[in-house]
Order: sequence, then structure tokens, then C-alpha cells
Amino acid sequence: MFSYRTLAVCPVTGARAGEFVTPHGVIRTPLFMPVGTQATVKAMTPLELEQIGAQIVLGNTYHLYLRPGEELVADAGGLHAFMGWQRGILTDSGGFQVFSLADLRRITSDGVEFRSHIDGSAHFFSPEKSIAIQQKLGADVIMCFDDCVPYPADVSRVREGVERTVAWARRCRNFFLDFSQRGPGDERPLAGEGGALGLTSPQALFGIVQGGVHDALRLECASRLREIGFEGYAVGGLSVGESHDEMYGVLDALCPALPHDKPRYLMGVGHPANLIEGVARGVDMFDCVLPTRNGRNGTLLTSAGRINIKAKQYERDFSPPDPECDCYVCRNFTRAYIRHLYRAGEILAARFCSWHNLRYLIRLVEGARDAILAGDFPAYRARFW
Repeated sequence: MFSYRTLAVCPVTGARAGEFVTPHGVIRTPLFMPVGTQATVKAMTPLELEQIGAQIVLGNTYHLYLRPGEELVADAGGLHAFMGWQRGILTDSGGFQVFSLADLRRITSDGVEFRSHIDGSAHFFSPEKSIAIQQKLGADVIMCFDDCVPYPADVSRVREGVERTVAWARRCRNFFLDFSQRGPGDERPLAGEGGALGLTSPQALFGIVQGGVHDALRLECASRLREIGFEGYAVGGLSVGESHDEMYGVLDALCPALPHDKPRYLMGVGHPANLIEGVARGVDMFDCVLPTRNGRNGTLLTSAGRINIKAKQYERDFSPPDPECDCYVCRNFTRAYIRHLYRAGEILAARFCSWHNLRYLIRLVEGARDAILAGDFPAYRARFW
């Protein structure tokens, strides 16, 4: 039910265009994935997401576990049915959220004890529990539970994170395949073939490469994850405070070491320049909350750079938010009107800006894909800069 094939590779940069086959459609890569933390992409309906070209969205395991709970989502038929979205869904492991709550958690070799940011109640995530929750949520792609090390960190802490990430990845894979729960004559399907917990939709499990900005640790982590074997490989622990050059350095070293016949996913990255440079280094999938978060605050991503639409200079600016954009907002409304909506406290302001920002990033990566297929990616990259 899952496969990846490369259609074209840029001989200059290594950028690639491909197809990732999933039970909910063929995903054309490279692509940007909108983040739907709580089973919704903020300010957007599923129909609108389809209209702007979203092929797959993200749900957040930590938040959905706390509210409304994976059991309720499973009873609703899984995330696709629950949120009315019939294209691809990816759920993260909850690891980043758990580890970012430094004052509310305690790490052990078995997993992480943490307290809910909602009501302070105590909880525990093990690798197995993270996978079990994601199986009940029913996303197409699910992620291993990993140790996301903050930046900056001592190399000893980064090494510890790699060891824990690999150990937990092996536990995730074993639980995913359900080997330990099989007995003689047990004909239950493997998790990847329909779900050990009874869901009808198969799932793909991605491993996450950690290692900070240390190339040797990144390469070691990738090698050990490849030995375990996954349907795709993600790069975690970037866009957490390091410089853009440090990020690109990690990708330069790491991407050639990742399998060529599996998707590559750069987690939590949405700055336009990072998307272009990530694609140039062979990344297939990106996600970030940046477009909707910026949209709610009145910041627009445009072909000429970021603009704060609430600024006085746009009071009588009757031009489109971005003259080069093909989205509904840019084809029908002006900067002056959107500024007015913000000043009037209208919800539509945040919706319009989020709508445009999402389409801007989706279109940016769509353009990169088209350029790779046409053999013109270096020129596309140059035009962006």
C-alpha cells in the first residue's frame, strides 16, 4: 500500500521529484504539508485545503491524546472520518511536544513522564504507547517516538539523544509489527497491513534521524535506523534555533546517506528559503505551523518577502496581497481591505492571511517540483533568491 518512486533528479543539486503512494492517494513530492494540530488546520476548511492544493495534513499525537482522546477518534472511524478529510494524514509521535515541556516532564529509559498543559494531570508516553495512540488515530503515516534534543546542547547530550532515539525506534518498529503479541496460529494482521488494533487502513512508519548539528552523529543515527528499516525517514531536531547554514550543512551530509527509494521528511520547517534549500538537497516533505501562525498575526508571505498587513502604509493600498499569487484571496481582495478587517477585529482577516500563506508555500514547492521535472531547478532556485 506504500511505495515511493523518483521521477526526476536535478543533476546539479540532487533535488528530486517523485510520487509517494498511500491508501488515500498518490502524493506528489516535493510538497509542503499544512499542520492540523488538533484535527484541524487553523482557519481552514477541508474543502479550502483541497482548493489550495494540500495533499496531506498533519495531526498532533500529544494534543489529540489529551483532547478528545484517541479512543473517541477511533470510534469515529479514525482521523479521516472524524475531520472530514479524505486525502493523506500524517501524525507526529508527540515527542517534540513532550520534550518541549521541560518543566512538566521527566525522561527515563522506558519513556517520558509528563503533565498535561491543560489540567496538570500526569501521563506517560513510551515508544509503544505513542505507536498505539497513532494506530488508533488512523493516519496514513505515523512517526517513531524520538528524543528531540534542544539547541544548543553538549555533544554528550546529543549522543544520549541518538542512543535513545535508536533504541526507541527499534521498540516502535517491533510494536508496529506486533511480533511480541503473536502466538502460535495467531493470524491477526501486522500493524502495517491493517492495524494491530483493528483499523482497516494500513499505515507507514517513519524513523526520525537525530544528532543535532553534528554530522558524524547524524550519519550514525541514519545508518542504525536503516538497519531497523522504515517506510520513510525524517530529519528531526532542526529549525530549533540553529542557523540556516547549520541546517543546510546537516542536510548536505545527511540526505545522501538516506535511502533513495524512501521519502525524506524535514520536520517543522516552513521558512520559504529553507524549503527551497531543503528541496535542493533532496528533501521530499516539509511541514510547519508558520503560515497559519503568521497569518493570525497579520504577516503575509509574498514573492517580495514578508509584509505586516496591519501597517499604516497599506491603508490605501488597493493592490493584491501578492500580485504573483493565484490564490482566492489574492485574486479577489486588496491589502487595504485585509488591513481593514484586522483593524475591525474580523475573523475573516486571519482566515484570509492563513489561506494565502498556505497557498504561497504549497505553490512555492509545487513550482520547485515542476522545475525539477522540466530540468530547470537551478534557474528556479536562482529566481527565488
